[in-house]
Amino acid sequence: MDKYAIVYMVAGVSSRFNGKIKQLTKVGSKGETLIECSINQALEAGFNEVVFIVSEKTEKPFKDKFGYMLQSGEPVRYVLQTYDETVRDKPWGTADAICCIKDIVNCPFVICNGDDLYGEKTFELLRSHLEQSPDGATIGYPLQTVLSDKGGVNRAMYLIKDGYVEKITELYNITKTNCINPEDLCSMNIYALTPGTVKDLHINIKEYKKDSSVGRETEFLIGEELTKLIQDGKLKLKIYETDDKWMGITHPGDEILIQKRLKS
Repeated sequence: MDKYAIVYMVAGVSSRFNGKIKQLTKVGSKGETLIECSINQALEAGFNEVVFIVSEKTEKPFKDKFGYMLQSGEPVRYVLQTYDETVRDKPWGTADAICCIKDIVNCPFVICNGDDLYGEKTFELLRSHLEQSPDGATIGYPLQTVLSDKGGVNRAMYLIKDGYVEKITELYNITKTNCINPEDLCSMNIYALTPGTVKDLHINIKEYKKDSSVGRETEFLIGEELTKLIQDGKLKLKIYETDDKWMGITHPGDEILIQKRLKS
């Protein structure tokens, strides 16, 4: 059997939720946590290894919950994303999180947020892409479908040419009232990538971290760092759309909406 890993970014603990680990919020009809629902979707789509990128705050809760093997037999691995609190006010960001797996994941993989539900068909689409192409891939969501009713959100917008991403630009505090181009496609941090891309990211980020002018809160965001690889000719990123409806927890109370949608 070919090996395909599903990698979850679960290092963050949201200040909006008073330190609560959103990914472990129960949303399923049988008490499944949000991330358990996502893992079930990924396993049904053919992924056969689970990797959690954790922080010092989330490592123990995840290990207590999942251990090192799922009940269905798939292995579970952990990698710790750290930062030096004497020189940093926050972690280095999502692209730095990807670099944490460079020594433990040696197969094609999909990386995504642990507090989002993407849908089984979405995972199937990206796994199928990895089977057939050496290029990376991502999913584009019409911006209007992933905005919140409760306030502003940050979204990374895609510039696309001939079915491939040319640039990813981060926009901040987008609301349903100030959304200018609601049909434009944006990212929800789900990417199909290969170990080679991780190595290229790590080389770039390692160099940036040597720059003494880098601020205490500077973040390496996935979109911005993948854009650099695209523009340097080191990455081609195919973009797809999906019929699956994205669901996620951004603001308190969003879990109630997910519970209702999962029951319908």
